[in-house]
Amino acid sequence: MRLLSRILHHCSPRLEVTAHCDLPCGVYDPAQARIEAESVKMIQDKYQSNEDPEFRARAIQIKEDRADLVKHHLWVLWTDYFKPPHFEKYPQLHELFNKATKAAGATGAKSSSDPATGQQLLDYIAEIDKIFWETKQAS
Repeated sequence: MRLLSRILHHCSPRLEVTAHCDLPCGVYDPAQARIEAESVKMIQDKYQSNEDPEFRARAIQIKEDRADLVKHHLWVLWTDYFKPPHFEKYPQLHELFNKATKAAGATGAKSSSDPATGQQLLDYIAEIDKIFWETKQAS
């Protein structure tokens, strides 16, 4: 047993490394969500100005796909980039992400052709973007 203990002691890691994200932080950026949200709003605008039923059906499908991408990009930021110290410094962050993902989802821009819902989504993303860049400058 002593021999095994000695062998294991020599095999144990000597250096502990920690990181605040699972990849270099440069991979995270609210711009991805914003670009998709801009597409959602532009599609809503085009939908309003076109009466062709085939165009409208295609626009709805594309808008819904883009809204799902917005939610995906927001969830990645929320769950992978932002850490407990960020939520402590910005206590509104959880609620802001919740509102933004709902604004992209079935109760928001995904199910609505009203450009106002797309603008609301962009406004939430702009708030997240501001906080994101503040956290990047602090690190």
